[in-house]
Amino acid sequence: MPKHSKNLIDINCDMGESFGAYQIGNDEEIIRYITSANIACGFHASDPNVMERTVKLCKLHRVMPGAHPGYRDLIGFGRRFLDMKADELINDIIYQVGAFTGFLKLHDLPLQHVKLHGALYNYLVTDEDMLLSVATALKKAFGNPVFLTLGTAKMSRLKRGFRKRGIRLALEAFPDRMYTDDGELLPRKHQEAVLKDPDAIAARAVRMVKEKGIHSINNHWIEMDIDTLCIHGDNFESIEAARMMREKFKKEHIEIGPLAKIL
Repeated sequence: MPKHSKNLIDINCDMGESFGAYQIGNDEEIIRYITSANIACGFHASDPNVMERTVKLCKLHRVMPGAHPGYRDLIGFGRRFLDMKADELINDIIYQVGAFTGFLKLHDLPLQHVKLHGALYNYLVTDEDMLLSVATALKKAFGNPVFLTLGTAKMSRLKRGFRKRGIRLALEAFPDRMYTDDGELLPRKHQEAVLKDPDAIAARAVRMVKEKGIHSINNHWIEMDIDTLCIHGDNFESIEAARMMREKFKKEHIEIGPLAKIL
């Protein structure tokens, strides 16, 4: 059974997505408000220098690091589906996480979790067998890090099955994103996909934690089993929202802590 009370939540953010001279995101700002960081591993974004710099940033702010592997799609930022054989896909993921763990060892930090990126993340939400294969391979290769994925009703059922296999599955929600009626993230091509009002984002975060769900774009109620909330550091409004979230959580007696404390 989970070790935490219902009022303990993690806040995570995708980070380390710059590349060479190109700066993406606001890592130095957003890291002050989060407890877990998903760090790009070089296929959809990042490079060795960015990875090492972001790991040091985590150590400085006592934020727990995780790997954020994606499709081999640098030009498309990993947001395009690639049709790959199962063994090819798993090998690409293991390769990326393996490279990332080298920087963690360099700075004496553990691999807390793995969260897939973009189109790869969305694909595995729809393919239970592939999700299990990837999670099993990560457990065997890296000592059972937490595997982080979307907090849908289906994933809540899978979470119990994964636990019986010794796999730690963490489920996340997105207070700065709108949802479809099926409980998936509304594609970014829609104008309403990403919320811009910090107060609205923070209010949704509190509602997600307390009420275990959120309304979809068409006002359908979506039940959620949530361990962590994701904030996007490339969305300027999300930085202010993250600050406001922490203030609202304190007033609501919602404790904030990393996934390692929750699972």
